[in-house]
Amino acid sequence: QVQLVESGGGLVQAGGSLRLSCAASYTVYTNAPMGYYRQAPGKERELVANLTGGNTVYADSVKGRFAIRRGSFGNTVNLQMSDLKPEDTGIYYCVLYDHYTGIDYWGKGTLVIVSE
Repeated sequence: QVQLVESGGGLVQAGGSLRLSCAASYTVYTNAPMGYYRQAPGKERELVANLTGGNTVYADSVKGRFAIRRGSFGNTVNLQMSDLKPEDTGIYYCVLYDHYTGIDYWGKGTLVIVSE
C-alpha cells in the first residue's frame, strides 16, 4: 500500500511563509491527482487545495496566498503557503486520489502553527 510522507510543517509568525511537501512511497500512476486538507482544533477537516492534471482548486480562504504544484519526480506535491494567518493553524494532510481503484491515500499529517 502506498504511503504518503509529509514534511515542512512548523511554527511561524503571522505574515510568514512555509512550504509543505508530500511524496508517495511509489508512483501510483503518472500525474495522479493530489491535494491537501487541514484540520484546525475543534473543527472538521477541510479542503485546502487540489491538483488534478493541470487544474488547481483552492479553498476561498487561501486563494492568492497558497499555491499547490506538482513535484519533479513520482507522485509528489508541494504547497507553498504565504502571508500566513493564525486561522491557518492546523494539521495539514496530504491526499492522493487513485481514480482507478477509488482509493484515497492519506498522509499522517504535519502540524502548522501560526502565531500572532
